[in-house]
Amino acid sequence: MSIGELQTIATVAAFIAFLGVAWWAYSPKNKKRFEEDAQLALDDEDKESSSDQPRNKDE
Repeated sequence: MSIGELQTIATVAAFIAFLGVAWWAYSPKNKKRFEEDAQLALDDEDKESSSDQPRNKDE
């Protein structure tokens, strides 16, 4: 097995892994979960409850 064959196998394996991750990320069953996760940064509910308490940098 030459180095060229190993590089070809590695390239094909990386492409298959990429396709798997892309399929998982864009599959319809994960859409709701990802939409909820995207809103976490915009959710002020946790920020308001924690802003009432004084912050201590040592904690």
